[in-house]
Amino acid sequence: MLDTASATEAPAKQEYYFRHSLFQRLMHGVLMPTFVGLAATGLPLKFSEARWSESIARAMGGFGAILFFHKVLATVLTLQMVIHVIYVVYLSAVKRQKGVLWGATSMTPQPRDAIEMIQHFRFFFGLTNEHPRFGRYTYWEKFDYMAVFWGMFIIGGSGFLMWFSEFFAKFLSGSIFNAALIVHSEEALLAVWFIFTVHIFNSHLRPEKFPMDLVIFTGRETIEELAEARPAEYERLVTEGTLDQQIAPDPPLWLRNFGRLVGLGIVLSGVTVFFLTVIAVIGE
Repeated sequence: MLDTASATEAPAKQEYYFRHSLFQRLMHGVLMPTFVGLAATGLPLKFSEARWSESIARAMGGFGAILFFHKVLATVLTLQMVIHVIYVVYLSAVKRQKGVLWGATSMTPQPRDAIEMIQHFRFFFGLTNEHPRFGRYTYWEKFDYMAVFWGMFIIGGSGFLMWFSEFFAKFLSGSIFNAALIVHSEEALLAVWFIFTVHIFNSHLRPEKFPMDLVIFTGRETIEELAEARPAEYERLVTEGTLDQQIAPDPPLWLRNFGRLVGLGIVLSGVTVFFLTVIAVIGE
């Protein structure tokens, strides 16, 4: 016989908190299509003899047009990086916000991240039953974040070196430009493969996130998810008494659907680029 009280009791309503600010979501929103666009315009130049590359070139108006769009997207990404750095400097130097460059809320890799990574791998291999108690950002999230800076320095630097070769040729030897082409090409391929496999898996395809993690679109995560996935961050917010200040209304349906649509498009585009490049490498 059914328990009338339990049968009619409504399920507990999930509470959300703001995990990402609007600025952070906008920055990531620009980064996603820009990175995919750079991959879709740069890799056809690298694998210009592949059949799919020729098809893309014809659809976009030729390899000259592809190079033009690649430079436009590179400019957008560079401006975004400059804006982000200015924003970080503003928060830390002008607003004097603690924890931007170091501490529990910082994206800067710290000794604790190395310890948590070792604990995590020990957990993966069954050497311990103790799961790391992650804080606001995990070690792999910080790796992804710092990889953007590395990519801008290596890939972006070599790209601008080739773009403005006439200027740099006045005081650099020709061998530098040959090296820049190799570095730009290989590092870009490595970045594409990493983002469209490891990053997409960690962000969307893990069992607890599948089929899509909408937090980067809605900015919201449930408090239940916070307590389970980031217990150290949950305890910090409760101890400081700031969790209630971050309580957020439920994400609207249109925003969730928008996130699903855009996210699915980005994932499918990225996976397609990944497999096309793998086929091209195998066929070389």
